[in-house]
Amino acid sequence: MVVYGRNPVREALGGRRRSQVTRVWATRAVAREAWLRDLDVETVHRADELERLCGSPEHQGVCAEVGDYPYAPADALLALPDALVVCLDGVQDPRNLGAVCRVAECAGAAGVVIPERRAAAITPVACRASAGAVEHLSVARVRNLTDWLTEAKRSGAWVYGAVAEGGVYYYAPDYAGRVILVLGSEGSGIRPRVASACDALVALPIRGRVSSLNVGAAAAALVYGILQRRSRRVDRAP
Repeated sequence: MVVYGRNPVREALGGRRRSQVTRVWATRAVAREAWLRDLDVETVHRADELERLCGSPEHQGVCAEVGDYPYAPADALLALPDALVVCLDGVQDPRNLGAVCRVAECAGAAGVVIPERRAAAITPVACRASAGAVEHLSVARVRNLTDWLTEAKRSGAWVYGAVAEGGVYYYAPDYAGRVILVLGSEGSGIRPRVASACDALVALPIRGRVSSLNVGAAAAALVYGILQRRSRRVDRAP
């Protein structure tokens, strides 16, 4: 896999997820930057050489060959008693996956869970969209999302599905304990079978004329809303 862009390459070099970074290519100008100065960087004379290597014009003058992405065991994400896990159901655009991973990592979530089939995986495009967040975040893949959610509930987790309409106000639950937030694709949302595995369906208020947010924006609003709700619950504790 060849990742590209300053942040993805920087985080791959300093992150804890990849087993190795085998090669780094950069333009002469970028190779002189402080964060690359002491590395064995292969310089290229033309930017289109990097585009040929990584397959994208969005390389920002640098790309790197890295090992396969190491997915985490899904059950390990729920190890902590207050773990917050984000699940994506049917999100097929790697840019959306990357955006959600960036939100989850910045918010300190335990990780992100995605299905093995008919869903975006951690590709170079997702790495770029996450700004390198996937190099620090635990991302797990499961064969059947509904089955995994059911098992997670048996272990004490609470599952909340995000919907465009028909759910309770997102700030109503207190989000205590282990929490799993499920978001669906922008087109069809959460599948009915996945929704049936949720303890509750929650919705953000939509007060404008556009009917919904994209999944990255919805993830940001809901994840930080959960953190704020938890903070208020702690502040009010005796």
